[in-house]
This record gives sequence, structure tokens and C-alpha cells, in this order.
Amino acid sequence: MSDKIWLSSPHMGGRELQFIHEAFDANWVAPLGPNVNGFEEDLEKFLNADVKVAALSAGTAALHLALIECGVGHGDEVICQTMTFSASANPIAYQGAIPVFVDSEEDTWNMCPKALREAITDHVAKGRVPKAIIVVHLYGMPAKMDEILAVAHEFDIPVIEDAAEALGSTYKGKACGTFGKFGVLSFNGNKIITTSGGGALVCHNKVDKDKAVFLSTQARDDAPHYQHSHIGYNYRMSNICAGIGRGQMEVLTQRVDARRAMTAFYVDLFANYPGVKVFVAPTSDFYSNHWLAAITIEPDEAGITREDLRLALLELNIESRPLWKPMHLQPVFEGTSYYGAKVAEELFDKGLCLPSGSNLTDIELERIKLAIDQVFSK
Repeated sequence: MSDKIWLSSPHMGGRELQFIHEAFDANWVAPLGPNVNGFEEDLEKFLNADVKVAALSAGTAALHLALIECGVGHGDEVICQTMTFSASANPIAYQGAIPVFVDSEEDTWNMCPKALREAITDHVAKGRVPKAIIVVHLYGMPAKMDEILAVAHEFDIPVIEDAAEALGSTYKGKACGTFGKFGVLSFNGNKIITTSGGGALVCHNKVDKDKAVFLSTQARDDAPHYQHSHIGYNYRMSNICAGIGRGQMEVLTQRVDARRAMTAFYVDLFANYPGVKVFVAPTSDFYSNHWLAAITIEPDEAGITREDLRLALLELNIESRPLWKPMHLQPVFEGTSYYGAKVAEELFDKGLCLPSGSNLTDIELERIKLAIDQVFSK
């Protein structure tokens, strides 16, 4: 059998080892050091906004700290986009809070501003103002931030941007992750750049960043002995992982270009196949890094289902994956509140993510094309 074609595999840039060797030579292998500082500065420069970045062990850790800094505690309610990976919602439970899930809209597959307003209005009428809103830039596609922020500001609710999939994406020229009170980035192995594992919290001032660093290093008080007045976490990024990140930042722009080229490849490939729609930006306001290329299939028009294509590709050792299963349908969140229609559910039923790596070869692209052509020719 041919080698496996992965959905999204790590892609090294060349200089990562140099930064790692420097850390070893200086014995900076702890969760602090020049690579951590340098990586944070690289991210701040790339985001091109007045922000401060704290490098952490995971995007999930960043989201957890964002909730803490927004004052979310036991029994509070947090609105969360339902169409997302579980890491967007799990930190709500870490805090003993209650998720309230909101449907997507059809253009960007992200949080529907109308359903958001419905959820907030209903909760305010019951005397329960949500403590925060978590909006996700799904697969790198920016959400409708103007509309979402307008609703959030009207009710004075802080917005946390889960931009884990959207580093390099912009909305109206502004970087995703810089709109809300906090932004969250991820550098997991399958993301557009990686630090092996890792994430970052994007803050708008030094006070918020310093608090995140304090909490992420076990919340140690300023004392000669170990003294703690707050619950802390072991969430800081190591200097070794940050070294990988510094090397990756040098090639981030090329990685974005390559991912966007993959979506263009699928647009051309499916142009003559009825019932297949490639996920692309609705207008020029939305600049997506296209972390994952995705399609929806209308079975009546295409003559096949999402599962038909997925299983056929699997047979040929080509990885693909259904879209995220909505959080309000997950067993772990059974019984939670949900607002909206069935947009997210229909996307899950009909949607598929296709191989999108920035390191796919021409031979692998030809294999993908032949495989898809073969499925539809039947």
C-alpha cells in the first residue's frame, strides 16, 4: 500500500534545531528563557497589534486562563460556539461553569450573531447574564467579528477569541485573536505552525499578561520561600518548545500561502462535480489561512455521501475527517442549553476535511486527485 497521506502533518522550516541547540548550550531547558521571550515577541510582531503574548503549554491552557481572568467561576454561564473542537468548551467545565451553546451561520460556519443575541436576551430576561462569550475562527475562517462584538458590547460581556486554528487569518485586515478581550492560539502538531505542543494567550495589556504568567507558573507569591495565595497551574511553555516555535515563525507566511493553495487546488478539482461545495471566504473582508480545506456534499446532487468519500479515501490510505461534531450533541454536554437552528448539525452531516498539509508533494496531490475522480466516476 502507498504511504499514508495525512490530513495535516507537522512541517519543519529548517532553523528550529538551531534555536534548540542554543537552549541546550546555555542550559535553558526550563519553562523560561530567551526562546520563550523571543517567541512571544515574534508573535506580537506578527499579529501587528498593540498586544502582549504569553506562551503556554497548550491552547486549552490559554483558554482556561482567559476564563479565569474574565472572572468565570462555579455556576456562571459561558456562551460558546457549538461548532468547534471540545477544547473550546472543556475549560468552561474546569471552572465549574455552565456552557451555553450557539449555532453557526452558513457563510463562515462560525457563531451566528442572531443566535448569540437570542441566547443572551433569554438569559438576561431570566436574570442570568453570561460571564463570557467564546467565539471560534473555524478551520481558519474569521468569524463575523463586527456583528458579534456589537452584541457583546451591548450587553457588556467580554469576548474570548479561540483563534487556535486561525494564526495568519485576518478580518478586515486585522489579525484574528486580537479582537476580543483575550485571544487564544494553538501550536499543536497539526496546526499551521507547531511547537510540538503549545499555545499562547493574547492580551491587550501587560497587567493581563503578567497575571497569566503568574497563574501559569503555579501562582508563586513574591517571597523567599514557596508561598501561594492563589491556585496556580503548570501551564508555561518550555524554552525548548519555544525554540521550535521561533524557527516556525520564520516560515509562517509561506505556510499560510501553502494552505491557501491547497484550498485553491480543491476548488479547481471539484469545479465540475455537482453537489460539492468547497469552504471559501464569503467576501474579501475574510482572509482565511485555510488551516484545513473543507467541503460539503449534497448527496442528492453529488450521488455520494460524505461517508462514501471518506471511506473510499481511507481505503486508499488517504486521511480525511468529518467536520467537528457540534458540542451540544456531545454526550459529555448532554442537557446543556442550545440556541439557533440546525446549521451546525447539517454541516456535521455533510462536511468533510481533506488533506491540507503545507508539505504535500506533487505526487501526493496527484494521488488525491485520482482518488477523488475515481470515487465520483463510479
